[in-house]
Amino acid sequence: MRRNKRPSGAEQAAGNGLLHRRLFLSAGAAAIGSSALPETTAAAETLAIEPWMKTPGSPFTAYGQPSKYAGKIIRTFASAPGTTGTGTSRTPHHLLEGTITPNGLHFERHHAGIPDINPEAHRLLIHGRVKRPLVFTLDSLMRYPMESRVAFIECAGNSSVLYQKEPAQAGVQPIHGLLSCAEWTGVRLATLLQEAGVEPGAQWLLAEGADASGMSRSVPLAKAMDDALIAIYQNGEPVRPSNGYPMRLLLPGYEGNMNVKWLRRLKLTEGPTMTKDETSKYTILLNDGKSLQFCFAQEAKSVITRPSPGLTMGAAGLYEIAGLAWSGYGKITKVEVSADGGASWTLAALQEPVLPNAITRFRAPWRWDGGPAVLQSRAADDSGYVQPSRAKLIADRGARGAYHFNGITSWSVAQGGEVKHVYA
Repeated sequence: MRRNKRPSGAEQAAGNGLLHRRLFLSAGAAAIGSSALPETTAAAETLAIEPWMKTPGSPFTAYGQPSKYAGKIIRTFASAPGTTGTGTSRTPHHLLEGTITPNGLHFERHHAGIPDINPEAHRLLIHGRVKRPLVFTLDSLMRYPMESRVAFIECAGNSSVLYQKEPAQAGVQPIHGLLSCAEWTGVRLATLLQEAGVEPGAQWLLAEGADASGMSRSVPLAKAMDDALIAIYQNGEPVRPSNGYPMRLLLPGYEGNMNVKWLRRLKLTEGPTMTKDETSKYTILLNDGKSLQFCFAQEAKSVITRPSPGLTMGAAGLYEIAGLAWSGYGKITKVEVSADGGASWTLAALQEPVLPNAITRFRAPWRWDGGPAVLQSRAADDSGYVQPSRAKLIADRGARGAYHFNGITSWSVAQGGEVKHVYA
């Protein structure tokens, strides 16, 4: 019986060296690993006895910290001129794996800094078009049944530099870093609203935060009664102050600004309140001067995180293309990858679990020949929505806006291995 020289599925599946995703299934993954080994190894040499093996290590600490050797895995941040806490910090997705963002690396967007809230003094009021106004303390909320949801939160302004005429010479973190994913645990908002008794005619609610900006947004009642949470925990620990301690609103799949942090008030209303944060901001300005308002769900989107700018390629050979995909419309059903600027595509492997309104990691094997390439990814979700090209998005919507950019991102790989952001 003749033996194959290459693992099953190693045939090219798309142009410029993209291989079939089945290489990541069953025994194919082992073949990839073995092909990445150097031609000569030092396996026969004795392992050295390193200094840290000769003396006892450090003592316990009250709260664990990252290794000092992982010091480059940090957020980048910028504040508005004249302020210290109004601005954004961004997640370094190109340096992370998996799909859950560590709490200390979750992106932030603040309109007036991070309030220092005493949880014993904090209250959540539910009023307006309800039969019985209610006030909750953190302690009283903790007595209700809790649920957990794995959900991404993405700032509506994430990736907005791709609206610019020329490609920004930046990488994953500055372009796409206003996105994170966590396991959120708390009380279903529907449970609290049912207890308050929703009056006929109520179709919306106003969510207001306890920060100095009084950040507030209108939310459709249908969403509040569906999968919304009053989140108290983030990845198993109390929500960080920068992400809403002692409680925040979680609206899975909706633009980040609507997931109001430091939640203090929910007022049920007949119509939207038209706050400053949903009129002067968070609308999409079209070419004809009109604006799209109340575009809540974050559309299907993906980005290749490795290779990407700042992560220079080495010698020609077999590589893994890895990235992230997500959709506020539901569950990612497929991600396609191209190495020739969209001339041809192949399906990437999706890493389980694939959850609705959560980040999904995708992977594709690539045999790079050392020459020029343009890498792209394209996501689709279970609503049938397919991530558009940048050209199509701008043709349909224009380039005057700053929100909800979800067009395809392109990374060029030069012959020497340098990776840059380009438009293709």
